[in-house]
Amino acid sequence: MLRVTKLTDYATVVLTVLAAQSDAVLSASELAERAGLEPPTVSKLLKPLAQAGLVEGFRGANGGYRLAHPADTITLFAIVEAMEGPLGMTECSVHEGNCGIEQQCGIRANWRRINDVVADALRAVTLAQMLQPPPPPDPHVAKRIDLRLASA
Repeated sequence: MLRVTKLTDYATVVLTVLAAQSDAVLSASELAERAGLEPPTVSKLLKPLAQAGLVEGFRGANGGYRLAHPADTITLFAIVEAMEGPLGMTECSVHEGNCGIEQQCGIRANWRRINDVVADALRAVTLAQMLQPPPPPDPHVAKRIDLRLASA
């Protein structure tokens, strides 16, 4: 099963708290309380988010964190990369030369295409959209991912 780590999930929750109050500077403890997370966990999340330029921190008595960019410009792709590094469905999707069968592998190109589809889907969703309630499912519309694999 493919899934993001708990820390990436929690990072998204913390960022949505900041996005909901875009003008506010919130301390790590305030973020933890509003997100329903433990303060040490939130502190751990804020470091990579700041390094990636998604949040900015302020020191001092009124210090804390706020989004570094508008919520409608921060994508889920940026959040995943900040927390987990480059997106790769398989090792060869990200780095060449890490697989012993890379030269004769017949499915490598298709894994890269799948990787691109997942990356594009994450780029298509912004933090601002994550604040919105999901639309009700339409039982008459089947979900479909249009993916064309390379022919051998």
